[in-house]
Amino acid sequence: MLEVGLVLAGVEGHLSRPLTDESSFPRAVAVNIAQVRRIVLSLPEVVEAPHHNYGSFRVRGKIFVTVPPDQEHLHVFVAELDREVALAVEPGFLEKLLWGGKVVGLRVALPRAKPSVVKSLIRKAWASKAPKSLSAMEAETVKADKS
Repeated sequence: MLEVGLVLAGVEGHLSRPLTDESSFPRAVAVNIAQVRRIVLSLPEVVEAPHHNYGSFRVRGKIFVTVPPDQEHLHVFVAELDREVALAVEPGFLEKLLWGGKVVGLRVALPRAKPSVVKSLIRKAWASKAPKSLSAMEAETVKADKS
């Protein structure tokens, strides 16, 4: 059995399920670039700008998400712990993103992705690149919205 703390979705508890091939995982609802754009641009101080032949989203000049030309994938630059938890919980649509032989984030297959996971990963990537003061203000806003 695989037991992973469900840090990714912000839920306290554990997920237990046998490790099996991808075909046994439930089908996800597809995510498209328009949905990604709405999620990303709802975060404070985010701008969209080209990055070579990719689209990119930045907070105060720091890239936290890129969109390859195929627009079927998303590259999300999350911290190692978030990346490893996500890979363990959602192997059906996530894989390690390599840059120069180094793992730098996650590659998300949008047609198979779960919207709630994509949103969580985007928020985590934004928080890792945003200045601490801006990240703290957003965390307070999210906390107040949940109350």
